[in-house]
Amino acid sequence: MLVAGVDDAGRGSVIGPLVIAGVLMKEEDIPKLVQLGVKDSKLLSPHRRETLAPEIRRIAKNYHVIKLQPKEIDRVVETGRKLHRLNRLEAQTMAKIIETLKPDIAYVDASDVLEQRFKEHILEELPFKIPIISEHKADRTYPVVSAASIIAKVERDKEIAELTRKYGDLGCGYPTDNKTIEFLQQCLKKLDEYPEFVRKSWKPAKKAKTENDAHQAKLV
Repeated sequence: MLVAGVDDAGRGSVIGPLVIAGVLMKEEDIPKLVQLGVKDSKLLSPHRRETLAPEIRRIAKNYHVIKLQPKEIDRVVETGRKLHRLNRLEAQTMAKIIETLKPDIAYVDASDVLEQRFKEHILEELPFKIPIISEHKADRTYPVVSAASIIAKVERDKEIAELTRKYGDLGCGYPTDNKTIEFLQQCLKKLDEYPEFVRKSWKPAKKAKTENDAHQAKLV
């Protein structure tokens, strides 16, 4: 029996990609994840996640990562209701990962408020039918989903680290981080526009842009 776990990282971020990862395990190897100390990535320190990621890859039969860039996220958000469109995009991406891994059963962390609807959206995109367990906080319930959450978070952290190296301190990329909001404001002051790694459709980004435009209009 081959079991897949799928989870995301960076869904609420205003900077950087939304990363979705899938991990494929033999059912009999799943206890090894527990022995490693695998748990929801949000409950682990960055160092612990980075230590666990190569161990997960080593014992997994396979894994697959897809990074959804801000431009693609903006496109779906701007063409419909934000969460509904983003949920569909995530479901489609998770289906691609499941199709690549070809498990006998898949456990996914549901992005939709309706777990069953999210499952149905994934099944609609798959060329084959398999059992899918779609639950909220699946990364805290199923070790194979926890493993996927760690891989996704480590990959996203790498992306943010690379952006920081190129463009300076931009915080963690989430709107709750003052450094991130300050970075958005500085981008607008210097460039009058956002770089491609910013999700322009996000409310904090739009708010900063509106305020900057209003300020510039006063100066004219």
